[in-house]
Amino acid sequence: MVTEYDELTSNNCSEYPLLLYAGEASGKALSEGSPRGPPWPSAMAVPIAVLDCDLLLYGRGHRTLDRFKLEDVTDEYLVSTYGFPRQFICYLVDLLGATLSRPTQRSRAISPETQILAALGFYTSGSFQTRMGDAMGISQASMSRCVANVTEALVERASQFIHFPKDEATVQTLKDDFYALAGMPGVLGVVDCTHVAIKAPNAEDLSYVNRKGLHSLNCLMVCDSRGVLLSAETHWPGSLPDCTVLEQAALTSQFETELHKDGWLLGDSSFLLRTWLLTPLHIPETPAEYRYNMAHSATHNVIERTFRTIRSRFRCLDGSKGTLQYSPEKSSHIILACCVLHNISLQHGLDVWSAPATGHMEQSEEEYEQMESVDSEACRVRQELLLTHFS
Repeated sequence: MVTEYDELTSNNCSEYPLLLYAGEASGKALSEGSPRGPPWPSAMAVPIAVLDCDLLLYGRGHRTLDRFKLEDVTDEYLVSTYGFPRQFICYLVDLLGATLSRPTQRSRAISPETQILAALGFYTSGSFQTRMGDAMGISQASMSRCVANVTEALVERASQFIHFPKDEATVQTLKDDFYALAGMPGVLGVVDCTHVAIKAPNAEDLSYVNRKGLHSLNCLMVCDSRGVLLSAETHWPGSLPDCTVLEQAALTSQFETELHKDGWLLGDSSFLLRTWLLTPLHIPETPAEYRYNMAHSATHNVIERTFRTIRSRFRCLDGSKGTLQYSPEKSSHIILACCVLHNISLQHGLDVWSAPATGHMEQSEEEYEQMESVDSEACRVRQELLLTHFS
């Protein structure tokens, strides 16, 4: 026997939402606008829910939600709303599509394309805007899940896009590019810390309270002369001073064991002088020392510009829309995901210096306490550099 429900679903039900009526015949689903109408007086017909026909017909995990199509919008709209051009977004779809298409137990899987757009919208605006979700046909709750999915997919690929060069030719190019900036030889990267504000953790944990009394993550990063990130450690609690972060960082063991040969990083006065990390002279006295400090400052300025660019491109980090409303671990992953996107954008020719700086940049919380080195070998290395290149 063909039931009323079978008759309804045999037609193109996905185009018509079903209304569930409360009354004597509760439980009967009728197509909206059906000429028969409900089997009780109209005064008793009270719609109490609108059901999704796709869910009724196909069950969970069957169809893909794909109401937003890249080809339906202009390039200008993509850049203004999601912060990146079409070619860049298509690259991300190819890169992350397989990961984002994992089986789901939800009513309908959201397409990788839509997930990526939702995440980019959050990264670049700093908020889950209702109009953005409406444009893509998803709720704010779904947008939040999209951000989580895309963030983890990018974090999984962090080592693919953020790393020091290995081959000798690329390392030499790295040094040459730095030397061209201000005449500082042997530089493999510039290092600094920056704070990103987060909400207070649920636990009574003061380790994330920085010197300004705000909760933050202290992020240690290294970049090259173009602003490409070579290292990014985004998980350190905000209470840790820069020198402690570096002392405990993977970067230190990496340089002390393999990468410090015939080169060094440049760091500011919040770090200790090391054989592989050159800092400014506290009180320069000779012309050579002044020249060294000037070259050091001009070269190290690259990472400060890089921090400003990352914050202007990814407004979720600049504090203009409030702190990151996630746990320290999830916030750390969001920051790292933005770092990955920053490097990918440079690979696609999106100039690191092209975006105007906006918002307030929380630079390192250090009061630039001058760190006196007790490493005699490090002092010898810096003095030899002064004599050979700046005298």
